[in-house]
Amino acid sequence: MATFISVPLKKSSEVDLVKPLMKFVTATYPAGEEQAEYARAVDELNKLRKSALGRPLDKHESSLEILLRYYDQLCAIEPKFPFPELCLTFTWKDAFDKGSLFGGSVKLALASVGYEKTCVLFNVGALASQIASEQNLDNDEGLKTAAKFYQLASGAFAHIKDTVLSALNREPTMDISPETVGTLSQIMLSQAQEVFVLKATADKMKDAIVAKLANQAADYYGDAFKQCQYKENLPKEVLPVLAAKHCMMQATAELHQSALANQKKKFGEEIARLQHATELVKTAASRYDEYVNVKDLSDKISRALTAAKKDNDFIYHDRVPEVKDLEHIGKASLVKATAVQIPLSQKFTDLFEKMVPMAVQQSVSAANSRKADTVNRLIGSMREATNLCNGVLASLNLPAALEDLSGDAVPQSILEKSRAVIQQGGLQSIEQLIRDLPELLQRNREILDESLKILDDEETTDNELRAKFNQRWNRTPSGDLYKSLRAEGNNFCNILDKAVQADQVVKGRYNEHCGMIALLCKPENEISAAIPSANPAKTLQGSEVVNVLRAQLAQLDEVKREREVLEGEVKAVTFDLTTKFLTALSQDGAINEEAMTTSELDTRYGSHTQHVQQNLRRQEELLSQIQVSHQEFSALKQSNSEANSREEVLKKLAAAHDSYIEISSNIKEGTKFYNDLTEILLKFQNKCSDIVFARKTERDELLKELQQSIAREPSAPSFNVPSYQSNTPAPAPGGPTPAPRTVFNPQQPQAKPPPPARPPPPSITPQAANTSAPVSSPMGPGSSNPPPVAPTGPSQAQGPPYPSYQGYPGYYQMPMAYNPYAYGQFNMPYMPYQAQGQAGYPGAPPTQQPYPYPQQPPQQQPYYPQQ
Repeated sequence: MATFISVPLKKSSEVDLVKPLMKFVTATYPAGEEQAEYARAVDELNKLRKSALGRPLDKHESSLEILLRYYDQLCAIEPKFPFPELCLTFTWKDAFDKGSLFGGSVKLALASVGYEKTCVLFNVGALASQIASEQNLDNDEGLKTAAKFYQLASGAFAHIKDTVLSALNREPTMDISPETVGTLSQIMLSQAQEVFVLKATADKMKDAIVAKLANQAADYYGDAFKQCQYKENLPKEVLPVLAAKHCMMQATAELHQSALANQKKKFGEEIARLQHATELVKTAASRYDEYVNVKDLSDKISRALTAAKKDNDFIYHDRVPEVKDLEHIGKASLVKATAVQIPLSQKFTDLFEKMVPMAVQQSVSAANSRKADTVNRLIGSMREATNLCNGVLASLNLPAALEDLSGDAVPQSILEKSRAVIQQGGLQSIEQLIRDLPELLQRNREILDESLKILDDEETTDNELRAKFNQRWNRTPSGDLYKSLRAEGNNFCNILDKAVQADQVVKGRYNEHCGMIALLCKPENEISAAIPSANPAKTLQGSEVVNVLRAQLAQLDEVKREREVLEGEVKAVTFDLTTKFLTALSQDGAINEEAMTTSELDTRYGSHTQHVQQNLRRQEELLSQIQVSHQEFSALKQSNSEANSREEVLKKLAAAHDSYIEISSNIKEGTKFYNDLTEILLKFQNKCSDIVFARKTERDELLKELQQSIAREPSAPSFNVPSYQSNTPAPAPGGPTPAPRTVFNPQQPQAKPPPPARPPPPSITPQAANTSAPVSSPMGPGSSNPPPVAPTGPSQAQGPPYPSYQGYPGYYQMPMAYNPYAYGQFNMPYMPYQAQGQAGYPGAPPTQQPYPYPQQPPQQQPYYPQQ
């Protein structure tokens, strides 16, 4: 019958998937077997893309299988990699664009895996149409294969029609626009229906069935013809082929319906239908003979019409009705666009099967943040209670006041505090840490300033070029693209400012207590000499008040030890919601992270929360009792100036010990904070460098296109040729109209010599004028300087579109700002530092240590790739 329409493949530029994907893998997963496995998977994916898109494909099912596998892999990895952050740009050319006079073709480059999927699926449909058109339709196997692949192609194009705008978030090229792929889907469906008409005819099915199948095919072709009328980008032979197929399928339907009329003894109807079929094939033959061959169908209809007329004229004499009075032929569709259901390939295996989707990673990170907040609250409340307890006891000079009943010896608790300070390095260790803080701060500020500077420099260059080229500089402004990065940079600046304030508070507290801390670092005899003596108060040693006070202090120590055990238990709680999140995502298509995490936290930490509250209430009761007992104890003691001076010094020494522990812990956490922040800022700097490099590459390409566009513009305006210089003979009929030329014929007699100011133009024959006419035909005599030629590149930025996002919890594994006064006053999640190979939180610090510095987040599961 007629020629079947097939769709050309889109062509893609080469893309290296290894570098950007491996950057994410190495930043997200620790070095080891898992990272090596993902590295091999990335390499396999890169090879698969080269096989699917980097070489010409044969019109065979094996080539289609490669495309299907690559498409399936794209669908599988799309939720697992943050493609907008990876600086990965895909460039594709329009399948139907043949290029301009100066070469090249319409192309579009986007940093979107959805765009890559759309273009690959287009090639799936195109190659399926080519495979179908190559089938031998003279045998049953060829007919079945052709119908299968036409329906597959129709489904692929229909899927693109429904998803392309959401996948690209911008205007696509014409070949993948919803209108074009919708038309292609209808064409493929029409051809599949036609194949079933051929199969029904070959199987000698009943004429009524064949007629309905053919009538449905004609209807499909008619719809495709209507959709295709205004598609200038489609090949010019598509429209006439569709019109011819519509006529031929309708003629086939009338032919088989006429046979049915003959069986029903309706000989007039038989003749009317055959006459209508004859008119249809004559229309197809006269208008579209260069595209289709209707001779076989025409001969079959002609023979049937001749026989029908002969029988009716000599035997039946049945009236031949008008075509409009004939009963409509029914329709029967045996085709349906094959729905795109992942995976398309039966041989598909997910190369990144063990990698969890980004939605699950985000949910896990958010759950870890909620867990950290819960742990932060529990541990913080317990450490605040410990600080309060130490402060109250220090103000009452307990337990030193009970141990100092002799009035001259150094209390044992003071000696223990002195040994603890000396073991931790004494005054020198704190002074060294304080001297290191400004250097660490300066290092971080320099990294942050350099990161923002490279953004400023690139944005300045972009603004200068935009001012120079105006509307031709058609890429996304750098200022818009860098909003999210600048927001992150401002956040880092605020964190550093708060850290500096905390440093100053810690230094002030050190200056306040450094004298007494230095005294604690001295030998026992020097400490004893520095403490004033007092009159003995041995009469109090057996007092009931002293015994009660000692018992209460012992109970308070027990409460504090119980709190240390509780803190260890809280730190030891571990759980992983990854499996639950994966199950929820597969079953519901979404994850209710907050509800699931809250429920799990209540289950895991409910009993611990109750125990902590009971412990805090018990301490509050004991402190109230101790204060009452201490008042009684103070009343019994002899009041004199020496005793008051001695007690004041002992209080200062106890407070100095507590301050030393707190200051030492604060400065160490501050040092770790700055070191961790350095690593994060370096990743931020790399991210800034990556996007600036991508923008520079895009800028260079756009500049090259603009230079080529400007070079193609005419350098001088055209002008009207004076009428007295036009002496070109008229062109031959049907030939192109030659441009005006001055023709000088030396044989023509001259009425007078030419004026000296205007020498004769060169001799140009009419043939030369005709030959050269097309060269100047684009510029008519009245045309002026043409407008600038627009660049053939895409109409928007070709670099990776970085979204304006507010960030996700744990995006950079942010080290927490620290506060020397209270625990967790900044709105930043408590993420305890976890050493390699160690679960839970670090070991408990000394009991009297405050907890001002929020802990660092776990580094084993970064939430996002660090650029």
